[in-house]
Amino acid sequence: MGSMALFSDLSFFICLGLACIPAIILGVMEKPLRYYGFAVSLIFVFLSMGHNVPALIFLGIFLAWEYIEARVYLIVRQKIGRNGRLYWLFLILSILPLCLNKYLPKTSEGFSVFGFLGISYMTFKSAQVIIQIYDGQIKKVGLFPYLYMDVFFPVITSGPIDRSERFKEDCYKVLPKPEYLNLAGNGVEKILQGMVYKIVFAAIFWDLLQKYGMGESVGGYIIYMYLYGLYLFFDFAGYSLMAVGASYIFGIVTPDNFNKPYLALDIKDFWDRWHITLSHWFRDFVFSRVTMDLMRTRKFKSHLVIASIAFFINMGVMGLWHGTAVYYILYGLYHGALLSLTEVWQKKSAFYKNHKNNKAFQVLEWAVTLHLVLFGFLIFSGHLFGVA
Repeated sequence: MGSMALFSDLSFFICLGLACIPAIILGVMEKPLRYYGFAVSLIFVFLSMGHNVPALIFLGIFLAWEYIEARVYLIVRQKIGRNGRLYWLFLILSILPLCLNKYLPKTSEGFSVFGFLGISYMTFKSAQVIIQIYDGQIKKVGLFPYLYMDVFFPVITSGPIDRSERFKEDCYKVLPKPEYLNLAGNGVEKILQGMVYKIVFAAIFWDLLQKYGMGESVGGYIIYMYLYGLYLFFDFAGYSLMAVGASYIFGIVTPDNFNKPYLALDIKDFWDRWHITLSHWFRDFVFSRVTMDLMRTRKFKSHLVIASIAFFINMGVMGLWHGTAVYYILYGLYHGALLSLTEVWQKKSAFYKNHKNNKAFQVLEWAVTLHLVLFGFLIFSGHLFGVA
């Protein structure tokens, strides 16, 4: 039996509809949703892996590894305090399964270590727990909320990335009937909107891309750039809307992931609108920490130099997270350069400061930003490097 693709297959939507009925009944009755939601998540994880026994075994090993490591580090942190070397040891151990999955070669049968659905986004959440234990923000790691957070089915494949303490709060909250009905109604609306985005608009732009965007002339690359950018937005934003909507029905207010990103006025504004939970995760747990470390060393006196280095590291790591292919790395460094140049431009340019509130200038800013973003997606697609 083949695997079920979440938020894509007709069989998934039928199963989702059936699974939502008891959730809505429990919500209307003002009963806890967490145990039912956890059971449904396990079922969807099982179905999405197509009964792949090695993948399920590696998933079990991963969950046990991450939970035990978090509990051990919590004890170590409480007894020893903020020890930088121990912190890095536990953080590296937390992301080790993902590194083994991404960078160890596959076997001749196509099998990969820790090759199960959702490992990237589970690792984000697990690593975040280690970071927040180090910061003293997490005092307790419970087994159930930890496992439920990792396997929560709406967000398992592509996010959005929730924060552990926020998820835990929703997990144990029982909403009054009117509040739950409002939340569930918004969830259904988001699911329907996401279906239109992904199943209709993304499919249309993908078909147009295959017909008109595969040429290798300059014009062909330009057509590909526009159509791929539109396809990528509607596909990913559509998935995210459905994931958030399904989360609502199960009582979890997963944060939104997109906010009209193609209306951004600059690259920083774009990353506050595109894949918001991922970009904010990197902002909070990579960029800000690199910035603070560089400021402590006092090797660089200029805040602009520090910010530029942090942008390159932040986006370079994001590129590597996608994979080691040259186009992923270049995509990350490209956005690191754009963010650095934007920071210098906005802090140093008198022209920008004098015109930033001018409507005509804002229109120009928007047009330039849009095309820089679309060119970045052309790099990301691999099409410039002969990858379909």
